[in-house]
Formats: sequence, C-alpha cells, structure tokens
Amino acid sequence: MCRGANGGTTSFMSLMIDIRKLGLFNKMAKQGGNTVADHLSQMTGMETEMEITKINFIDIPDIRAHVGDEKQIGISIEMTERPYGHILFLFNAEDAKKLAHGMMGDMAGGEESTDGFTDMERSAIQEIGNIMTSGFIDGWANVLNTTIDMSTPTFTYGPGSGMVSELVGDREDEMALMFDSRVQALESDINVKVYTFPELDELVSLMQEIEV
Repeated sequence: MCRGANGGTTSFMSLMIDIRKLGLFNKMAKQGGNTVADHLSQMTGMETEMEITKINFIDIPDIRAHVGDEKQIGISIEMTERPYGHILFLFNAEDAKKLAHGMMGDMAGGEESTDGFTDMERSAIQEIGNIMTSGFIDGWANVLNTTIDMSTPTFTYGPGSGMVSELVGDREDEMALMFDSRVQALESDINVKVYTFPELDELVSLMQEIEV
C-alpha cells in the first residue's frame, strides 16, 4: 500500500518507512551491482558490468511460481547480521559455463560429472558465486552504513523453486525483493536473477537510522 505525496510514508505489510528513503532500495541495488562487477573484473581480468534492470517486491509463495521448476545454478548465502535473511543468485547452466570458461580459459575442460559440469567448471562457478554474493553484500553494507557478515556460499544445481523453499521455510506471509540483472562480460549478456529474503523489519529499521 502506498500513500500519496501528502501521506509521507509507504507501508509494506505492517512496515512503515519514510517515503523519502525509498530511493535507498535503488541505491542498494546499484551499489551491490557495481561492487559485484568490480570484484568480477579484478578476479577474471575481464571488463564486466552488472546492471540492475528492475526491482520488485514479491510475495514469497509467488516466487516459487516465478522461479519455476527448471534446473538452474543457484548460489545462496545467509546474512548472519542485520538485516539477516538470505540472498539467492540464479542463472542457467549455459550462462554459468560462459562465466566459468571466461575465468578459467582452456583449464575449464575435463570430464563432465553427472550434473553436466566438469570439476574445474564447478570450482570456477563456485568462486564466481563467492565473488557475486560478497560483492552484493558489500554494496548493501556501504549504503546502510553497517557491516553484514555472511555464511559460506552454497552451490546448488536443481529446480529453482526447491531452492526458494529450502531458504524461506515457513515464511509464507512475507515478501522478498527480486532484482532482475544483466551481467555483461565476454562480449555477451548473461542474465542473473537476484532474490533477497531479508528480515524486512530489520531492513526497514536499518533504513530508518540513515539520514536522508
């Protein structure tokens, strides 16, 4: 529910936030994307850009349908400090292989395992996942003027809807932030979906502490 300009606040569920601070969502997305691109460029030696094209609030039950049951690469982390919650990066196997080969070059070859990835490809994708998740979290922390510690990233190859269920458990009555993004590297576009499941009351509390 959004109020008009005279209302001065917007409510997500029962949460209230000063409407002047809504721009922080865009700033967090931009800073997170820029930090990911910087880290990837340094790690791979390739000029990389990450553009966030859209930000949506989605009810958690609807995310499973949005993600679908198609097998995808998932890299997830848990935020162990405010705003807590999880972040999930999703991209398809073809794009994951593109990134891996850009990072490893000819070293990415070898015999494929049962999931269709060589050991070198899997290792490279996990490292890319480390870079993406830590970069995104660093970007958020910079905007929120805080530190956000996180767990070791988890690599999953399987139905995206199952990954969402694994992360959110029984939080059926809550919402999540979805970022549509595009990573440009290797002279090709790689589509990456970023789903964030912060504890929204904690996120809003952090935002309320920031001077606009």
